[in-house]
Amino acid sequence: MVAMPQYINVSSGRRHLVNGRPSGTFAGVDFGGTKIAAVLADERGSILAEGVIPTQSNAGPSQAVRRTCKLLEDLCRDHSVDYHAIGIGLPGLVDRETGTIVFLPNLPEDWRGFPIAREFASYTGKPVALLNDARMATLGEFTFGSGHASKNMLFVTVGTGIGGGLVLDGRLHYGAFGAAGEIGHHTILPEGPLCTCGSRGCLETLVSGPALAAVGRGLMREGLAPRLCEIVAGDPDKVTASQMAQAAERGDIAVAKAIRRSAEYLGIGIANAVTISAVDNVIIGGGLVVLGELLLAPIRDVLRSRVRMFPAEVVRVSCSFLGAKGGALGGVALAMEEYMASACSLTS
Repeated sequence: MVAMPQYINVSSGRRHLVNGRPSGTFAGVDFGGTKIAAVLADERGSILAEGVIPTQSNAGPSQAVRRTCKLLEDLCRDHSVDYHAIGIGLPGLVDRETGTIVFLPNLPEDWRGFPIAREFASYTGKPVALLNDARMATLGEFTFGSGHASKNMLFVTVGTGIGGGLVLDGRLHYGAFGAAGEIGHHTILPEGPLCTCGSRGCLETLVSGPALAAVGRGLMREGLAPRLCEIVAGDPDKVTASQMAQAAERGDIAVAKAIRRSAEYLGIGIANAVTISAVDNVIIGGGLVVLGELLLAPIRDVLRSRVRMFPAEVVRVSCSFLGAKGGALGGVALAMEEYMASACSLTS
């Protein structure tokens, strides 16, 4: 017999649960240093509406909240929908219990301590949940992307920096400080470059979009990257990971070696995490996925050579299915969890 839908009426509106799971439309918001992406999506992760606005971080967090709420209002009006709850991701440490910002390394000082969840709730009247952006993208990939193929998953996002998240036994793992899976800040080279976190030789100092581009610029200056020089018309400041991939494919041997070296460093970091956590699914997201197999193949090679406690062949390594929308869709998954928790607390 098919169970009938459950409807729980509470003061803030009707709670829609179908077979004990949330149903309807949810909002996901992904804050970045330069832009804020928002989506409205249903419980299956199908996007109904989306929009992007500049962060304008120097104007302070209050204006960013107001403009984001206006964006959500406009999306609802233009697409004749409403949403039940909001999930918000931020690029730093957040206090999930109080809904405040603890530390955002790439945003101004006045964002620290800001009660962002309360501000969103006061403008929208909706339940609000907060999470680090890398963990939120992990939740999105696990809920709506290729992560659901396994109950144990490591998500690694590689772009301006390196972030990550860890799913164990089918649940996103937070850890004592909400930073579980923060793979970018474990040491690979003890005397390596100084990291923004204050340590040395972190994985993030060796593998990132800016780090790889810096190597490419150095190769150009040494005359070792003729194809890359052609692609960027001789301007080192225009070098990106995507252009380095093009140069490697056109025959720049030194560029190909540089990409492989970065991928091997990333593989070492992932191998360490896989050995500790025993995950069998590794998903790579972020800007460096443009490297494709130039990135993935060396990672797989390193896993096979360094993971010895169990068969590394069972560990699947792939690129994110959700791509750039993973963060905002993770917000949708987070909003669904918050909505469920709110509904349960109201009926307990």
